[in-house]
Amino acid sequence: MSRRVTVQGRNNTLSGVGVAATQFDIRRSGNGSLTKQFTFPLSDAANVIKVSVVSSISDVPSAEWDACAVDAAGGADKFNPFLCHAFLSTLERSASAVRETGWTPHHIVARDQATHSILAVVPLYLKTHSYGEFVFDHSWANAYHSYGYKYYPKLQSCVPFTPVTGPRILLRNTSFKDQIFDILVSAMKDLTATSQLSSLHVTFPSENEWQKLTQKGFLPRIGMQYHWKNRNYKSFDDFLMDMKQSKRKNIRQERKKISAQNLIMKRLRGYEIKARHWDSFYTFYRNTTDNKWGTPHLTREFFHELGSKMGDNLLLVVAEEGDGLVAGALNLIGGDTLFGRLWGCQPKTYFPSLHFEACYYQAIEAAIELNLKTVEAGAQGEHKIQRGYLPVTTFSCHYLIDEEFREAIQDFLIREASQVKLVMKVLHESGPFKEGIV
Repeated sequence: MSRRVTVQGRNNTLSGVGVAATQFDIRRSGNGSLTKQFTFPLSDAANVIKVSVVSSISDVPSAEWDACAVDAAGGADKFNPFLCHAFLSTLERSASAVRETGWTPHHIVARDQATHSILAVVPLYLKTHSYGEFVFDHSWANAYHSYGYKYYPKLQSCVPFTPVTGPRILLRNTSFKDQIFDILVSAMKDLTATSQLSSLHVTFPSENEWQKLTQKGFLPRIGMQYHWKNRNYKSFDDFLMDMKQSKRKNIRQERKKISAQNLIMKRLRGYEIKARHWDSFYTFYRNTTDNKWGTPHLTREFFHELGSKMGDNLLLVVAEEGDGLVAGALNLIGGDTLFGRLWGCQPKTYFPSLHFEACYYQAIEAAIELNLKTVEAGAQGEHKIQRGYLPVTTFSCHYLIDEEFREAIQDFLIREASQVKLVMKVLHESGPFKEGIV
């Protein structure tokens, strides 16, 4: 019996060409983990590419994973810390993104069958829910369930709990990387179909990937974040001079409140971040999650291990009152971008303007000091605009097996995109900068 499917959802902004596999099998790897394998010939080379699905990033040598991540990002000067082996393995080792939390790793690895060298990797997860993604598809799941169909599990290519744009199909810079891209897309589609899953989602990919995946049958979706751009500023005051007088005055008043409350701000990096800082920050993080989301996605062990593995790429902003820490904001440092990720403060405390200082103004000062081009301040929050962070487009794309659901969701996404574009236009027109500064 045919059905007419409709999909409705709250707009969260406002409140190809396939390559056929010649072999497919499922086997146990040496460590007992389940491995799915595809084998593909390259049409313009003697190489044969073997594509495997591994159940842990620990099955992939860190140097080879990172080589793929660096090449995919465009070089070390555009390094994306969230795509490196250290970050993703910390999510797994700390029991933050594992099967028990609804994130079963299904990472894709493409090897040259002759040399065994890794030519591409894809961070991929089998998910049993839609939490920790920042691209909202709960209404899609509800629509599936209302018609008696299963939406979960689904496949998701992303960085767990991290709404940061970056490449998702991480390719070494070879002469046949475009072919390997096609092969991996085909392999992921095949994996979705043969595993009898509802869908495959690629969230926060680069715009270039988003366009290519759209050409290969994925449904395109856009969203919005707020980023700060460094216009060759030499100081924070230099940045303020680009703002309208009223906005400049407001920021200065907010910053004065910090010293008036006897708070001292510090920016800590690398060896400066001690175990006690991570313990305090975990308390702050739990206070935020308990009040806002209800479920902490990251464990205490995650922060300690991240500090030991990636200290030089971390910037922890802390607020001190006397001898104690009262708040903190965690940032990661990329090749040309500072990524603001998490914030929290002591339970049952409130310091006016401290959130703005720790998350936005300290990040701007750090970016100027480190000569970084951009500060990405995380998802949502129109209050960021008046503090110098303007709307930018984010991307995701979605491959749905069922044709009728696909058509309904496509219609929803077209309408949603029109709303997002309109909101972005209005917000840009009411921005905090002087005329002519974009």
